[in-house]
Amino acid sequence: MDSATTAPPPSQELDLDNLKALKVLGKGAMGTVFLVHDTTTKSHFALKVVDKTCLHAKLDAERRARWEIQVLSTLSHPFLPSLMGTFESPQLLAWALPYCPGGDLNVLRYRQTDRTFSPAVIRFYVAEIICALDHLHSMGIAYRDLKPENVLVQNTGHVTLTDFDLSRKLTLKPKPLLPLIPDPNLKLPEPRRKHRRNFSRWIPHLPLEGTRRHANFNALKKTKSARVSPVSRRKLSFSNGERSNSFVGTEEYVSPEVVRGDGHEFAVDWWALGILIYEMLYGTTPFKGKNRKETFRNVLVKSPEFVGKRTALTDLIEKLLKKDPTRRLGYTRGADEIKEHEFFRGVQWELLTEVVRPPFIPSRDDGTAESLEMISAGNRGLNIRDYFQSRRSLPASPSPSPSPSCRFKKNVSLTEF
Repeated sequence: MDSATTAPPPSQELDLDNLKALKVLGKGAMGTVFLVHDTTTKSHFALKVVDKTCLHAKLDAERRARWEIQVLSTLSHPFLPSLMGTFESPQLLAWALPYCPGGDLNVLRYRQTDRTFSPAVIRFYVAEIICALDHLHSMGIAYRDLKPENVLVQNTGHVTLTDFDLSRKLTLKPKPLLPLIPDPNLKLPEPRRKHRRNFSRWIPHLPLEGTRRHANFNALKKTKSARVSPVSRRKLSFSNGERSNSFVGTEEYVSPEVVRGDGHEFAVDWWALGILIYEMLYGTTPFKGKNRKETFRNVLVKSPEFVGKRTALTDLIEKLLKKDPTRRLGYTRGADEIKEHEFFRGVQWELLTEVVRPPFIPSRDDGTAESLEMISAGNRGLNIRDYFQSRRSLPASPSPSPSPSCRFKKNVSLTEF
C-alpha cells in the first residue's frame, strides 16, 4: 500500500456542553475514554479526557496528551485514527476520535474458542498493522506501544492503531540505494478495474501451516500487561539517524535494546510486531516471566519457543525477534523487507482497504445501538464536567476500574472468509 495520503481535515473546537457520555470505554494513565453522543450533530465518537487538576500523580500526563493530539492532527491513513476535534478548559483537556465498535485484538482473541487466531486471519490483521507502522515510520514517528490492546477494530472490520502518547519523533535514516537493473522484457500491467474485494479473494487459499496449538495453550490466560513508565536512561546517541533512549513500552513487548538502554529506533516496532504475532498464534507472549526482572532477562537471552513443525509464520516471528536490532527483519529497508517475506506471498497490498468482508465485522449489537436507544428513551447521558467534578470529591481509589479489555466472551468462533 502506498503510504502517501492527503492532508488530514482540520479538527474542530468541541462544545463540551453538547456532548453526553454514554459509557466509559476505558481508563488509562492519561485519563478516561468515553463513548459520547453529540446532541447537535446526532453523531457518536470516542472522547479522551484528561483531568488537569489531578495530574500530581502523573506529572507528564498533560505533556503526553498534548503530544498525542499533535501526532493525531498530522495523520491521514485508513488504518490510523484521525483527530475529529479538541476541547480545553482550565480543568479538562479532551480530544475526539472515531469510535471503533469492534473492541481491540485482545478482546477479539478471547472471543475465539481456543483464544488464538488462524494463520489466514493473522495474515490479514498483521498486513494492515504493517501498513500503519510503515506510514508512521515514513513520517519519522516510532510508535513504541504496539500490543493487542492498542489495535482496535473499526466498524468496517479493518484495524486502526490507538494511543500515541509514547510515540517519538526521530530523524529518518537514509534508505540504502539498490541498483536498478532494467528488464527489456518487462511488460506494463493492464489497468486494474476498481472493485471491492472479499477477504477470501484478497489472498489465495493456502494449506494450514502445521500444528500450531498445544493443549497447554488452551488454558493460558494473559494477565494484564504492565506499562513501563517513560524514564530517561542514558545520553542520546546518534548513528545514521536519530535514536531514542527513553525506557517506554509494555514489559512483555519491550525490545532487548530498550531493556539494555542502548538507544533504539524504528526497529522496536518490528520487535513488538513479532511479539504480537506470537501472541495471536499461541495465546501468550514468548518471554513472559514470573515478574518484571525475569521477563526482561528472558527478553535478553531466551529464544522464542515454537510448537510443531517450522512454517513461514514461525520463520517470520523468528526474524522479527532477533535480539540484535541491526539483524532484525525490517531494520534496513523497513516495511518493504517484511512485506517480501514468504508468509505474505500472494498478498495484494494495494487492495487491503477494498476488502469488504474482513475476518470479523462488528455487529450492530456492539453497545452503540443500545446506547442510542437509551437516548431515544429519555436517558440523555452523563455530563462530562459533572463526572470529573464528582470524582474530585471522592477519596483516592486503591485500584483503577477494570478496562473493557479485561472482560471477555467465550466460545464464539471467528468466521473465516
